[in-house]
Amino acid sequence: MRLDDSICEQAWLKRDPGFDGRFFIGVRTTGVYCRCVCPVRLPYRRNVEFLPSAAAAERAGYRPCLRCRPESAPFCPAWNGSLTIVERAARLIREDGALDAPDATVETLAERVGVGARHLSRLFRKHVGASPIQVAKTARVQRAKRLLTETDLPITDVALQSGFGSLRRFNAVFQDVYKRPPTAIRRTLRGAG
Repeated sequence: MRLDDSICEQAWLKRDPGFDGRFFIGVRTTGVYCRCVCPVRLPYRRNVEFLPSAAAAERAGYRPCLRCRPESAPFCPAWNGSLTIVERAARLIREDGALDAPDATVETLAERVGVGARHLSRLFRKHVGASPIQVAKTARVQRAKRLLTETDLPITDVALQSGFGSLRRFNAVFQDVYKRPPTAIRRTLRGAG
């Protein structure tokens, strides 16, 4: 992202909260980076550089200000708190099939996002209203339904490609969710088209 120095400078001088988290100020003389709303005395302009993100500031060698805590600025993952952990875990479930392998567990998923399994389950209940296992089941069913409607793959291939460990489990979950077998779903959707 290319920053406009004149806009950043005006926002920094005014300590404009509308720009909080949209760029960061690196102070060369102290090696610290801040948010534009930081209440500390403003350094000389010649000692300042504007950076597009907290990650860019840290890559440039700056450390976070202890007063304004730029790592928790709006638009930073820390701003979302525990929701960030849930979003990352849910993305791993949906996009990587993190709970689809036979040996995959909530414990291994929790390790990947840096928390304990019980804590991850609590966060899912709080933010999603369902457990990680339930989210994975829904993701598998959605993938399977997409494959049933958009491809001519045999039912067994649909089951395996959508993350089900067996055809039997696939059929049972479909029966539970849709109250009909996958073949009936395919026939119904094809007949409607």
